Amino acid sequence: MGHNQGIDISSVALKPLGGKNLEAALAKADQYRALNEPDEAESICRDVLTEDPVNQRCLRTLGLSLTDMFAHEWTRHFDEAIQVFEKLTSPYEVAYYSGVAWERCAKAQLAHDQARNAAHSLEEALALFEKAQELGPADAPDPVLRWNRCVRAIALHPELGRALRAEHPHEFQHGD
Repeated sequence: MGHNQGIDISSVALKPLGGKNLEAALAKADQYRALNEPDEAESICRDVLTEDPVNQRCLRTLGLSLTDMFAHEWTRHFDEAIQVFEKLTSPYEVAYYSGVAWERCAKAQLAHDQARNAAHSLEEALALFEKAQELGPADAPDPVLRWNRCVRAIALHPELGRALRAEHPHEFQHGD
């Protein structure tokens, strides 16, 4: 056993990765996501982005890690996930991954009995998946697969269909 001299917690600071292998760090982040430990993946991504703020793989992984936390904390992580995805350089990836964020937000909202909010989120997701399909390679199946998953969710949850058919007073009103 080592001797613990005590650490002055008030002087503890983050250590930079410096010249460490960023790809190896990102592989660890991917492993943590696969193990359903998004907070660990998020931390690694923040370390990598300190060294390489435009690392596209890292931005994707960070954004997805944030969406992995939506089941319990979508209100805390949604805006940041969208902001992270907007830093991607590919318009296709911005649309696709933003659609994933909206879809995962809808799932979290639905799980918390917020059908109207979930319906709105699914509308946003569908629009983004349609945009991604237009922007992406012709042989990319992902936007279609995500679109179909959203449509199946609507079919599976009648409350979503009702919310989608309900009048949206904030959108367009006739009269005075």
